[in-house]
Amino acid sequence: MFDPAAQPALLVLEDGSVYRGWSFGATGTTMGEVVFNTGMTGYQEVMTDPSYCGQMVTFTYPELGNTGVNPEDEESVRPYIRGAIAKSVCDRPSSWRSTQSLGDYLKTYEIPGIHGIDTRALTRKLRSVGAMNGIISSEVLDPDDLLRQLQTLPSMEGLNLVKEVTTDKVYEWEEITEESWAFNALDTDSTETDTGSDSSANSADQEPLTVVALDFGIKRNILKRLASYGCRVIVVPADTSAEEILSYQPDGIFLSNGPGDPAAVTGAPEVTQALLASQLPTFGICMGHQILGLSLGADTFKLKFGHRGLNQPCGLTEQIEITSQNHGFALDAGSIDKDRVEITHLNLNDQTVAGIRHKELPVFSVQYHPEASPGPHDADYLFANFVRAMREQTKSSSKK
Repeated sequence: MFDPAAQPALLVLEDGSVYRGWSFGATGTTMGEVVFNTGMTGYQEVMTDPSYCGQMVTFTYPELGNTGVNPEDEESVRPYIRGAIAKSVCDRPSSWRSTQSLGDYLKTYEIPGIHGIDTRALTRKLRSVGAMNGIISSEVLDPDDLLRQLQTLPSMEGLNLVKEVTTDKVYEWEEITEESWAFNALDTDSTETDTGSDSSANSADQEPLTVVALDFGIKRNILKRLASYGCRVIVVPADTSAEEILSYQPDGIFLSNGPGDPAAVTGAPEVTQALLASQLPTFGICMGHQILGLSLGADTFKLKFGHRGLNQPCGLTEQIEITSQNHGFALDAGSIDKDRVEITHLNLNDQTVAGIRHKELPVFSVQYHPEASPGPHDADYLFANFVRAMREQTKSSSKK
């Protein structure tokens, strides 16, 4: 129901487009790259995914906030979006898990939002023109004034946002996932893949494996999935040296997701390249996939409007995975060294690179999010494959 006391708000895009609506969340002004997410669920996980740092998210599903928010669904310590854009917002959530309304949650973190606009029209514009910078304000309602402010915001291309979200200290992940919220894809037939997944990767009687995770903006559910497969996970800042990483004597290296332009993350490809020399099993997701590609000599480029949703089809031959994705950059297929690197997955909507694997080393990565949260569990077998590679190498080393 419309609130007659609702405060007007404006969204202005860098091309001068103006969208008039109503304020929710915090009052004030915010700027960021305007993108859209096509998921029908999981708005809290989206908002707390550090990969959205620097962006304002348009939610294409017409209802937002119906189930409120709760601590269990947070993917990081706070929401990282700069603004929320919606058609209709519910301020009286209905869910036994809810502890707060979405509007109040955004107020807590001083994040403005706008609702009541035609999100279909906005999404169509972003699809045709491309993701662009925008500004939301409930305190300044002059479009020309807002456009002048917006012109000071730099482009996402060339922007290193990892430094804003990475951990500032080394820590070991210790949270135990409650059994009621856990899932184990190894109990399903979907793990029988061409990559050789099987339940031996997660045997309870085996010693824990040590994984060092480079935090480019890591999601909690990635850490939970690694822990659920019997891994001890040590999380380190994104600028940690290869020498320090190897000093923890890891069984494997994990390269996390993260925001911004991967080519702007100074030093990360070089550190990854040095780690590859150790021949340790290495697994990258999203930003980690791009960093791995850069370390292997490939280039990245900015997509027109990116992939952000829960039903992106990926595969290469007859086996298809429905995947959760959130990225605005991709590896350039033509720059990949085919003598050393195999493309294992393509995004079947636009044929961009969605997965790679080194032909000689136990090293692989995917552009999408196999940890889900939100999203399908089709690709959870990748965690099992990573664990298996570590187990096999550990077994091989013990025989020498």
